[in-house]
Parts: sequence; C-alpha cells; structure tokens
Amino acid sequence: MIHTTKNLRININTRIRASQVRLIDENGKQVGVVPLSRALDAARGAQLDLVEVAATVKPPVCKIMDYSKYKYEQEKKERDAKRKSHIVHLKEIKMSPKIAEHDYQTKLAHLRRFLERKDRAKVTMFFRGREMAHVDIGRGILDRLVKDLADVGEPESVPKMEGKLLIMKLLPK
Repeated sequence: MIHTTKNLRININTRIRASQVRLIDENGKQVGVVPLSRALDAARGAQLDLVEVAATVKPPVCKIMDYSKYKYEQEKKERDAKRKSHIVHLKEIKMSPKIAEHDYQTKLAHLRRFLERKDRAKVTMFFRGREMAHVDIGRGILDRLVKDLADVGEPESVPKMEGKLLIMKLLPK
C-alpha cells in the first residue's frame, strides 16, 4: 500500500522495494541493517506496520509503528500549523497631496485597522501635472501618517519616488 501525504510517498509493509533496510523497532531503538523479510517478520510479530520513513538514504530507514496512528498524528500537526499561521496581506491606500482632512482621517482609520490585523500596508501618494513640483507636500503627509500610526505600525523604509508616485510601506508592530 502506497500512501501520499502532501506530495510525499510513504511505502509501508510489502510496498517497500529495498532488499535491506535500517530498522528501528517500535520503542525507537535502532536494530541495525537487516534483510527486508526479517524486518517484515518483526513488524508482523509486533502486530504493527513497517513504514519507510527515509526512502532516499541507502539503505532506506524503516520503522515499526502503527501506520494509522502515525498518519493521524501527521494530519493533526498539519492542522495545528495551519491554525497557528497567519497569512500576511499587503493592503494599499492611494491618496493625493491635495487630500482633505476628513478623507485623511478616513484613510488613517483604514490603515490603523490593517496594521492592527497584522497586515502590511502600502501608501501610494500620486502626483498629477503641476503637483510634481510640490513633492515635499506629499512627503509631509506621509510623515504625518507615520507619526499618527506610531502606536500600531512603523515604516518599512523611507518613502521612494517611482515616476509620479511616492510609495511607502508600513509594517505592523
């Protein structure tokens, strides 16, 4: 019987193709390199399965264990790891240097919510036409944002000009 777990082939019992295996008994003690038939007999005698745990080494490492219990524990570990992981998203806010105070406060609230959820945030200040002559106004607004968000986030790097855009990324604290 061949079982796959996340692109990992696990051979058990008679599916093991090596003539000799490095055997680990049910207590975790290394028995040594033995013929496959003797390892299978030992597994049957213990009423357990012979599981190939390291197929790439010569000779392959096989362990005597209850395969269904092993599979259950592996799946449980994967579920726990999935539950504890947090996917970090990059959220983007766009604004102009002519932003009104109310709009600034709204975008500030959105950024605060993103950073409190442990997501990264990207603030893009876009300049149109003659506004390019006043990049310092945009930098001033971004500096104010950093100061207003100091309790929940910090800038990843200094604001950078990319064409007509002034871009700054924020990291959650």
